[in-house]
Amino acid sequence: MVQYDAQYYPYASRRNVVYGREGMVATSQPLAAQAGLEILKKGGNAIDAAIATAAALTVVEPTSNGIGSDAFALVWVDGEMHGLNASGHAPKNISVEKLKEAGYKEMPTFGKVPVTVPGTPAGWAELSKKFGKLPLTEVMAPAIAYAEDGYPVSPTLGFHWQAAYKKFKEIFQDDIYQSWFDTFAPKGKAPQVGEMWKSPGHARTLKAIAETNAESFYKGELAKEIADYFRKHDGYLTKEDLESYQPQWVDPIKVNYRGYDVWEIPPNGQGMIAQMALNILKGYEFTEKETVDTYHKQIEAMKLAFSDGLKYITEQKEMDASVEGMLSDEYADERRELIGEHALTPEAGEPPRGGTVYLSTADGEGNMVSFIQSNYMGFGSGVVIPNTGIAMQNRGHTFSFDPDHANSLEPGKQTFHTIIPGFLSKGADPVGPFGVMGGFMQPQGHAQVVMSTVDFHLNPQAALDAPRWQWMEGKTVKVDPSFPEHIAQALQRKGHQIQRTLYHSEFGRGQIIWRDPETGVLAGGTEPRTDGDIAAW
Repeated sequence: MVQYDAQYYPYASRRNVVYGREGMVATSQPLAAQAGLEILKKGGNAIDAAIATAAALTVVEPTSNGIGSDAFALVWVDGEMHGLNASGHAPKNISVEKLKEAGYKEMPTFGKVPVTVPGTPAGWAELSKKFGKLPLTEVMAPAIAYAEDGYPVSPTLGFHWQAAYKKFKEIFQDDIYQSWFDTFAPKGKAPQVGEMWKSPGHARTLKAIAETNAESFYKGELAKEIADYFRKHDGYLTKEDLESYQPQWVDPIKVNYRGYDVWEIPPNGQGMIAQMALNILKGYEFTEKETVDTYHKQIEAMKLAFSDGLKYITEQKEMDASVEGMLSDEYADERRELIGEHALTPEAGEPPRGGTVYLSTADGEGNMVSFIQSNYMGFGSGVVIPNTGIAMQNRGHTFSFDPDHANSLEPGKQTFHTIIPGFLSKGADPVGPFGVMGGFMQPQGHAQVVMSTVDFHLNPQAALDAPRWQWMEGKTVKVDPSFPEHIAQALQRKGHQIQRTLYHSEFGRGQIIWRDPETGVLAGGTEPRTDGDIAAW
């Protein structure tokens, strides 16, 4: 297990680490964490608990994910790591040419155009089929109960829900968006903090998914309702797109950082950006976290890694550079030489060619899951299938209209994906799952959490409590409200354009579970920047 030298972080919210032995669930919503724990106590394993928690999150945190989401998972079972890519593809009858003829100059943020095939329901079914112990109907029962009976809206959830309603009231004028308001603002307003909210449509859909192992969503009645709605509004997604979808088991990728293996899902996910940054950073020795030099080198390494990631990462078979080459020590050495005393304007190198929710679960048998799902940008596309609670994602927004760009829009193609689960191991032993949700903050959060753990020996809660920064573009770096002022000023003098923000939520929301290999004791941390909770047994 990771050795902790610092029990608390000086800028922390002073939450305590949570310990357990028989099972643990860490996520951004207490009710969802309890759903996962309920399944563990009924005899389910960490995989069952992850599905239960994920399904519940589509109900109790709809501002960040939904049934129409994509998902990824890293699963540690019987001493082996498995990766699941449950991200969908672009409709097969969409193209840049068609969109240009329709008057679009780039991929829009909302509406029917950026909608891709949702992978999450198939991901739940696939995880259950391969590793689950309990039937999907039992595993998803808590989520269905929340949808049928309702639940009180929590503070962070209420804040984002109300903000989304105000924004959507102004910009969602087309008929295709009416179902969003019918579903998420049925009383003509967003629910208030503490107010009960329920959704019969969510319950009906979740029941159908559970009873058919997601077949209804892709080949049955739900698929027909989705396809009919897009046909009605001249959309691009079809029943054939849904019928042809299948999640993929993939080989996770890893880099070694000071004796620890840092695992990520391979492209089309952006996890290797965190790995590239860590590869650069392992060439330095860091003795203190709160120094200008530490932050400067972290930021510079992340800028270089992101520049490469944004240029090259897309669906892996379409990439113009090899994953192995981009993660090689030789390429990291080359990129490290660019880092000097002052902030640089990053450019991609030439490597060898070739609204998100996160949850962690662990059980007493040693199984552990790092799971993430998202609609992208909060509620997603704004398209909700009537009477189903299915909020469709807008992942297609990340596609490019540039035919020479690696992530150019093509029919049936998977796009560059922001959501990434992380996992740490040492030798043959799992240390545990971790993740930091939040768009392009995610690989930045992964690198910061790994360094806080490995280099600076912070416990799981302290690693999440620590101040965060986020590189935006060029030399612009945002820092959160707890970031030390004297270091922010010193970074400014090094050429970084520092922007302090009042919103903690801009810096991701993470969860961590570490496991002691000798005792099996689980130690969990949850994000102070959200309504996070850890349910332990």
